Amino acid sequence: MANSNLTRREILEAAAASGGALVGGQLMPGTTSPAAAQGAAGIPSPLEVVLRVNGAEHRMTLDPRTTLLDALREHLHLTGSKKGCGLGQCGACTVLMDGKRVKSCLSLAALVDGREITTIEGLAQGEQLHPLQAAFIERDAFQCGYCTSGQIMAGVACIAEGHAGSAQEIRDWMSGNLCRCGAYDHIVGAIQDAAAATGSVRRG
Repeated sequence: MANSNLTRREILEAAAASGGALVGGQLMPGTTSPAAAQGAAGIPSPLEVVLRVNGAEHRMTLDPRTTLLDALREHLHLTGSKKGCGLGQCGACTVLMDGKRVKSCLSLAALVDGREITTIEGLAQGEQLHPLQAAFIERDAFQCGYCTSGQIMAGVACIAEGHAGSAQEIRDWMSGNLCRCGAYDHIVGAIQDAAAATGSVRRG
């Protein structure tokens, strides 16, 4: 990591300690608990983080508790990745990290320093949509659209991983991405179309 000599454990301990201090202060207003006193004096110092997002390198100074999702949305203004549950259960925040899908709400930005991150904003090549983006439009695979960016990013990974051989396989491997509008049949169809268009699988 280019930012400091802090280890993963030290970053997590700093985040946990300061978070606990804030909670302690809120639970006991008007008092100064040992945890609150420690938090006032021991809030973790900002870290220099290098994020590679959609092919561009960004040098940022972040609180070590900053999630990748917040770094993308609040600092880089890439708002395509959505905040949903904040627990890694809905998939609205899915991005690709070194080509693998991850829930960005569960990843600390400081721990992905230097990794290659791709968001929904980085899929299209100029005016040319990614095949899965085009398939989502053709199939009407979204309604409210809130989950769409996460569905597309997970779908891109699903195809790349070779898990788009059948509708059931797609459903199994896309189960971590929820659609409250219930557009699952259209999403599966779009992934099948994109897989066929890219030559990843044969349509039966």
